[in-house]
Amino acid sequence: MTRTARAAVYDAPGTPFVIREYPLRDVRPGEALVRISMSTICRSDIHSWEGRRPNPCPGILGHEIIGVIEELGAEITHDMRGDPLAMGDRITWTEYFHHGGSFYGDVHDMPQKAPGIRKYGHDLAETDPHFLGGFADYCYVVPGTGILKLPDTLSDEEATPLNCGVATMVSVTEASDIRMGDAVVVQGLGLLGLYGCALAKTRGARTVIGLDSVPDRLAAAKRFGADHTFDVAAMDEDALVEAVRALCPPDGADVAIEVCGVEQVIPSGLRMLRVGGRYTLGGLVSPGADVTIDANVLVKKWITLKGIHNYHPRHLIQALDFVVANRDRFPFGEIVDSTFKLDEVNDAFQRAAERSVLRAAVVP
Repeated sequence: MTRTARAAVYDAPGTPFVIREYPLRDVRPGEALVRISMSTICRSDIHSWEGRRPNPCPGILGHEIIGVIEELGAEITHDMRGDPLAMGDRITWTEYFHHGGSFYGDVHDMPQKAPGIRKYGHDLAETDPHFLGGFADYCYVVPGTGILKLPDTLSDEEATPLNCGVATMVSVTEASDIRMGDAVVVQGLGLLGLYGCALAKTRGARTVIGLDSVPDRLAAAKRFGADHTFDVAAMDEDALVEAVRALCPPDGADVAIEVCGVEQVIPSGLRMLRVGGRYTLGGLVSPGADVTIDANVLVKKWITLKGIHNYHPRHLIQALDFVVANRDRFPFGEIVDSTFKLDEVNDAFQRAAERSVLRAAVVP
C-alpha cells in the first residue's frame, strides 16, 4: 500500500494554503526521511506567500525545521560534527543543499553561494520527493545537506530557529567583526534582531542598541542583551540618529546591523556610525530594495559595507553551541511564542504577517 502524508500547499501568492496528500517513498542512498516536530514561519516565508519574493508554485514553504529521523538511507552515518546518526534521533539541518564542487565552494569557501544551490521550502510540491518544506508531516533530507544532531536539553522552541535565524545571525555578527568594547546598533528586533543583540553581547559589545516600532519587540530586546531601545515610529530620523550617537561616544557606533528588511533605514544607519564603522545588511532578501545613499559618506568615513545571505555550514554548528551555552542567560524559548496545527497554517501566516506574534510555529 502506498503511504501518503499531508502538506500545506499554496498554489499562487496571496492564495490560501490547502492541505494535500502526497505519496511517501522509501529513502534513497544519502537521504533521510524526517517526521517533522516543528517548523517556524520565517519572514522570507511571508514574503514568498505575499508574492514579494520569487518561489516555485505550487509549493511547500518552511525551512526552519526540526524533526525525528524515521528512515535513514545508506551513506548517512554521522552528522557534521562526527556524531553517529540513527533512527529516532532529533535533528536539524542546513536550510540549503547543493551537489558537487564549485568555484565558490572550493576556492572561496562559500558553499552557501554555490551555483545550483537549492533551499528547503523553495521547491515545487508536485515533483519527487514532494516533501522538501517544513509545513508538512514529513521532510526528506537530501544529499548535499549538512545534518546536525540535537541534544535532548534543548526544547523544540529553542532548537527550531537554529538552521535559519540563529545560524544567519552567527554569520552576520561574524562578518560585522564585533570586537570587545564595541557599540552595536541593531535595526529590527524580530527573531534575527533578538539573536543579533544576544550574539553581540556574547562577542563583547559594551553597548547594544535595538531599534524597532513594535512595543513587544522593544521590550523583548532588553531580555536579549539590548542595553537601550528606541521606538523608530516615535522619532524623526534626525532625532533618532542623534539619540543613538549620544550613546556611542566619542563619535558614533562601531557596528550597525540591518535585519528589518526595510531599505529606507540604510541612510540613517550610515549616519549612526563612527569613522571606520562597519555596516552589515542581512534582512533585505526581496528584490526591488532600491535606496539612494550619498556614497561620499562611505569614502570619507571609511565605512565597510557588507551583505550576508545564507550561511556556511559551520555557522549552524556555532549556532547550536551558542544557544546551548547561553540558554540560561537569554530566554531563547520565548521567541517562538505561538503554535498552530498544520490545518491552522492560514491563521498562523496571517498572525505572523501582521506581527501580532514574534515567531509562529506549525506543529503537525
